[in-house]
Amino acid sequence: MLKSSIHVIALLSAWGLASHFVCAAEPLEHRWVYLQQNLQVTENLPKIESILRRAAKSGYNGVVLADYKLNVLDRVPDHYFKNAARFQELCRELDLEIIPTVANFGYSSGILAHDPNLAEGLPARDVPFVVKGGKIVLDVDSKNLIPGDFENSKGDTFSGWGYQDEPGQGTFADSVVKHGGKSSLRIQNAPGIEGNRRVSKPIKVRPWSQFHASIWIRTENFESAGETRMFAMSPSGRVLSHSHLGVKRDQDWTLHHVVFNSLESSEIRFYLGTWGCRSGKLWMDDATLIEEPFVNLVRRPGCPLTVKDDSRQTSYVEGRDFAELRDPKLGNTPWPGEFDVYHEPPSLTLSPGSTIKEGQKLLVSYSHAVTIYDGQVPCSLTEPKAFEIVEDQVRRVQQLFKPKTYFLSHDEIRVANWSDPERASGKSAGVQLAENVRRCAEIIRRIDPNARLCIWSDMFDPHHNAVKDFYLVNGDLTGSWRGLPKDTIIINWNSGKPSPSLKHFADQGHTQVLAGYYDAPPGRIRDWLDVGKDVPKSLRGAMYTTWQGNFTDLEAFAAAAWGSPNELTVQ
Repeated sequence: MLKSSIHVIALLSAWGLASHFVCAAEPLEHRWVYLQQNLQVTENLPKIESILRRAAKSGYNGVVLADYKLNVLDRVPDHYFKNAARFQELCRELDLEIIPTVANFGYSSGILAHDPNLAEGLPARDVPFVVKGGKIVLDVDSKNLIPGDFENSKGDTFSGWGYQDEPGQGTFADSVVKHGGKSSLRIQNAPGIEGNRRVSKPIKVRPWSQFHASIWIRTENFESAGETRMFAMSPSGRVLSHSHLGVKRDQDWTLHHVVFNSLESSEIRFYLGTWGCRSGKLWMDDATLIEEPFVNLVRRPGCPLTVKDDSRQTSYVEGRDFAELRDPKLGNTPWPGEFDVYHEPPSLTLSPGSTIKEGQKLLVSYSHAVTIYDGQVPCSLTEPKAFEIVEDQVRRVQQLFKPKTYFLSHDEIRVANWSDPERASGKSAGVQLAENVRRCAEIIRRIDPNARLCIWSDMFDPHHNAVKDFYLVNGDLTGSWRGLPKDTIIINWNSGKPSPSLKHFADQGHTQVLAGYYDAPPGRIRDWLDVGKDVPKSLRGAMYTTWQGNFTDLEAFAAAAWGSPNELTVQ
């Protein structure tokens, strides 16, 4: 035993951690590993087994299974259940508790796979249409709102833009490489130079309207491809579009899209360019910004489609005055539950015998989904069918694993509280989220009365995401934590503000587990645990959390967090 202790201390010394450890009476209760793996793929099982055997040897006692297929157990093939049984037997052998994730509000593809119209929709209100030549068309000027052809310049300065970074030094008019016309915008820094390289323009818009921006981009060994953006911002500084463009380091001319809602803004500032530009070259050309309705059109009771005359005195009936309007590609690209940024939207058309006449002006209101970053679409927090899907999911997960603990996946909910019933209720976004999580907890405990619950911290933390105007959430998320049952374990990932965050949940009476690692140096968990000494009764665990599927530091993280499973524990 002494030899083993010396070996562990020597290992910790190599990581610069040994001075943090002493023998103590009680280890961290929850020592978990976060596992994002698809059990449907039989070839994944050997890799999973290797990870779990290493975890058990290093003192982990639980595995959080974040398998998307847990959302769709009603449609997985038979061999999934055989693989799940093998996984369960392995965890039983290694004495690892299985903690399955459920109720994916925020990253909602598992719920939306059952019904994409449960997506939270942003409202477009009183959009003007007119009947021309028997067709219902948008009654606005369809011209491009930005000078995106980059044809007009004086030297390297393009006309029509309100601002351009470093003309002739970082941004250039290129007449040799272009997608169309006679020139393009080239972004290129001199060697060793970094900085923002953008163009922007203030634009008058109609509030509560849907817009589509597109741009052709080419790159050549462009180091800052991931920092290339196209978005709109309100006068208050609120960003209205968050979709990643997905630009690659080397690509031929490729078309990229962004869709956004102007919300209450009558003017926006539109941006194109690269932030923190480094080496390589990027070209932009033939950019457009137009108003384009019905992209990812959402249809459900809380997000109605209304068509009225321009006096608002007459309402027209779907199926009688105009044909049924649905977006068949909503949440089905490339498969159910997944959304693309943009596709050609459906059109509003007249029905035979319609009472809507040629030349008539109309006002149309509807709701549409938007994607966040890489295709994230949150679902409604309040629509009854969402809870029916969650209940079915929990029942199937309970039958499959009979878990002691369920992991509620409320996380980074970036669009919320826009439906008609939510706005009519007068309840804040925080109250809506509190009621949602309370209802999810009730569903689980109705199915499994002895269930233990845990949940990500961010949406219930006033020092993190439980704030006003978070991304595209309507209103204030303050108070969301009041919906959490007091015995819910908080999986705290607010390492940026550890002290106030830990204290907030400790004051609410919650046990906490630190979601550490995040593909960073494993020893950082030690500093976070040291901060947690101020709330010793609340802080009861740590979880190895990797988003990149990197389990290289599994042992090092364990050594930093709790040392040897038998001899070294935190003070």
